[in-house]
Amino acid sequence: MRAGLRRLAKAVIVATTKVDGTRYAMAATAVTEMSLDPPSILICVNQNASIHQPLSRATHFCLNILNDTQRDVAERCGGKATGEARFEGNDWRDDAEAPYLADSQAAFICKRAMSFSFGTHTAYVGEVVDVKLSGDAAPLVYVDGRYVRVGEDC
Repeated sequence: MRAGLRRLAKAVIVATTKVDGTRYAMAATAVTEMSLDPPSILICVNQNASIHQPLSRATHFCLNILNDTQRDVAERCGGKATGEARFEGNDWRDDAEAPYLADSQAAFICKRAMSFSFGTHTAYVGEVVDVKLSGDAAPLVYVDGRYVRVGEDC
């Protein structure tokens, strides 16, 4: 299964939340829209991920769709950094219910609506309460273990 899923090209998203004054971030590709009515998005998080427990406690989270110039953000939030270091060097804002990246293509601020566990992961459903857009559509994509830009030879 893992080999097959490596061929599934996905936009790179950084999930963020804040609990008791501490910010958390994680790069993710297991994200999809749920419904337009109510507007909602689902993210699947490994139960061993550092953001798992905070997401379980948080009232809100944000899903930031990275643009093709933000590979550094993806790498930091994907494991090259930990804790607050994941937020260094970029325009992170804290004026919404969850931290968001001001220059991401889109930032979906979500109120956590429900969650359920299956196997090694928990799926969190967020009702979208705000969407912040920036720049043109030029997503950073992850496929076959590497980051690519739309239009590149995948």
